[in-house]
Amino acid sequence: MQKTMRTLAIAASVLLSACATHIKPSNTFNPPPSETFSAFGRFELKTVTLSPEFRGHSANQKATAKIQEYFDSRVKPVVDAWNSRADAGERTLVIEPNIEQIKFIGVGARIFAGPMAGSSAVVMKVKYTDKATGMIVADPEFYQHTAAMSGAFTYGGQDNAMLARIVTLVANYNNRNFGARVGGDNGLTNDAEL
Repeated sequence: MQKTMRTLAIAASVLLSACATHIKPSNTFNPPPSETFSAFGRFELKTVTLSPEFRGHSANQKATAKIQEYFDSRVKPVVDAWNSRADAGERTLVIEPNIEQIKFIGVGARIFAGPMAGSSAVVMKVKYTDKATGMIVADPEFYQHTAAMSGAFTYGGQDNAMLARIVTLVANYNNRNFGARVGGDNGLTNDAEL
C-alpha cells in the first residue's frame, strides 16, 4: 500500500511538473524600428522557421505549419500590397519570422490528458533587415500562451487560437510601423500567468 502511494505521488509530481510551461518573452514591449517600413520599396517575406531544439516534437512542427498558414493569409497580402506601391523605392526589407521557443499541446494530448498535458506557449522573433547593408531595422519578439485548463475545456481550441493570435500581433506591428516608428505590443500585456 505504501509503495503504491509513493508511486502515485511520484507520478502526480511528474504530471504536475509537465503542466508548467517555462516559455517566456525577454521583454514587455517591442521598441520602434530604426526606420519606418515605408522607407523601403521592396519587401521579402521569408518562410516561418522553427528553432532546432524544438523541431523534435511533431506537435511543434504542426503548429509551425499552422502559423505559416496564418502568415500566408494575414501578413503576406499586406506585404504584397506594399510591394505593388507605385512610389516604391529601390531598397529591400527582408522579413524573417522564427519561432524561438514553443510548447504546443495538440488535440490528441488534450483529449487524452486534459489539463495535465500542460499549457501551450510560443515566442516568435521577426527580424527586419535592410538587404543591401545587412543592418537590422527591427527585431521584435512576440509571445502568446494558453492555460492548461482553457486548452482542456476547449479540446485544443484555445491552443490553436494562440497560433492565430501571435500572427495577429506580427501583422499589427507591421501595420503600425509602416508609416510611423511606434513599436508595439509583444502579447505580454495583462498576462495573469506571469
